[in-house]
Amino acid sequence: MLQFFTALDNIVWGAPLLVLLVGTGIYLTVRLGLLQVLKLPKAFKLIFTEDKGSGDISSFAALATALAATVGTGNIVGVATAIKAGGPGALFWMWVAAFFGMATKYAEGLLAIKYRTKDANGEISGGPMYYIVNGMGQKWKPLAIFFAVAGILVAFFGIGTFSQVNSITSSLENSFGISPKIVSIVIAVIVAIIIFGGIQSISKVSEKIVPFMAIIYIIATLAVIGFNAKALPEALTLIFKGAFTETAAVGGFAGAVAKEAIQKGIARGVFSNESGLGSAPIAAAAAKTNEPVEQGLISMTGTFIDTIIICTLTGLSIIVSGEWMTKGLEGAPLTQAAFSTVFGTPGTLALTFCLILFAFTTILGWSYYGERCFEFLFGTKHIRIYRTIFVIMVALGGFLQLELIWIVADIVNGLMALPNLIALLALSPIIIKETKAYFAKHK
Repeated sequence: MLQFFTALDNIVWGAPLLVLLVGTGIYLTVRLGLLQVLKLPKAFKLIFTEDKGSGDISSFAALATALAATVGTGNIVGVATAIKAGGPGALFWMWVAAFFGMATKYAEGLLAIKYRTKDANGEISGGPMYYIVNGMGQKWKPLAIFFAVAGILVAFFGIGTFSQVNSITSSLENSFGISPKIVSIVIAVIVAIIIFGGIQSISKVSEKIVPFMAIIYIIATLAVIGFNAKALPEALTLIFKGAFTETAAVGGFAGAVAKEAIQKGIARGVFSNESGLGSAPIAAAAAKTNEPVEQGLISMTGTFIDTIIICTLTGLSIIVSGEWMTKGLEGAPLTQAAFSTVFGTPGTLALTFCLILFAFTTILGWSYYGERCFEFLFGTKHIRIYRTIFVIMVALGGFLQLELIWIVADIVNGLMALPNLIALLALSPIIIKETKAYFAKHK
C-alpha cells in the first residue's frame, strides 16, 4: 500500500502538475503585463492602507492569516530538503516558481473578492469553490465539490494537522526531551480556544504572531549570512551554475543534475508559498474591501514574503555555512546546523522556537481553510462538528508516526491545485478585464 501511494504521489506531483502550475503563472504574467514587478510597490502600500469596504477582517489580517498557513515548516524543512536533493541550484528554481506564482496568487485574490458570498451566519465565504460555481456556472459544481473535499482532507490529514504537530513535537523532544503526547494535547487545547472563536479570533492571533516570527527569523538568517559574508559570492555562483548544470561537491553530496534541481526547487517553492493551490483565496475573501484588484495585489505580496524573502534567506544560510555538503544532515537538522555555526547551541534553540511558531500558525490558518470547505459542502449547522474533529486530529499528531498519512496528505494537497488552476485559466478573461478597468480608473 505504501508503494502504491508513493507511486501515486510521484504521479500527482510529477511534471504535468508542475508544468500546469508554472504554466498558469507564466500565462497570467504575460497577459497581466508583468504586474508582479510593476505593481509590487503599490501592493505593499495597500497592505497598510485603511480598509474601505465590507468584510469580516482587515486586509492586513487576511494577509496575516494566509501567511500563517503558508509560512510553515516548508520554509525551514522544505528548503533544506530541496537543496540537499537538488543542490544549491534548487533555490534558483524556487525563485522561478515564486516569480510566476505571484501572478497566480494575484488572480486568486482578485477572484476571491469578486465571487465571495455570505453564509447562513452572516460570515463571508469565498475561495475556489465559490469562484468555480459563481464564475463558471452551476454545471461546474462537481469541480467545486472536488476542491472542497480535497481541502478538508488536507486540513484533517495533511498540512493542517499531523505534519505540523509532528514538527513541533519532534523539535521539542530533541531539544528539551518533552513527551510528544503531552505536547500534542497542550497544542490541541490552545488550538481549540482559538478556532472556536472563528476567523476573528484566528486573524487576531495571526496578526500578532506572524510579523513577530518573521522578523525574528529574518534577523537570525541575516546574521548567519553576514557572519559568512565572504562565502556569499561563491554561494550565488553555485545557485546560478547549479540551476543548469550538475553540482559536484565534496563530502556526502554526490552531485545533483539540473533536472533534480528544477523538480525539487519548483515543487518545494509551490509547496511553501501555495500559489495555485487555492488555499490563500479562502482567507483573502474575508478581507474588508470592495476592490478585487486591490486584494489581489495584497495577496500577491504573500508569495514574495514567503519565498523571495524567507525561503531565500534559509537557502543562503545553508549554502554559505557549507553545511549542505555535510553527510547525513537533511531537513530541520540541516538548517539547525547552519544556525549553530554562528550561534552555537542558542542558535539551535532559536530555530526550534521559530519552527514551533511557524508550524503552530499553519495549524490555525488551515483550520479556517478546512472550515470554509466544510461549510460549502454541509452548511453552517455542523461547523462545531468540524472544529471538534480538527482539534482531535491535532491531539492525535503526537501519537501517530504513520508514513502513509504523510504521503496521502501530499497527494490530496496536489489534488486541490487541479480544480483551482482550471478555474483560473477559465476565468482569466475576467481577471484581465477587471485589472485593466481598475488601473484605467486609477491612472
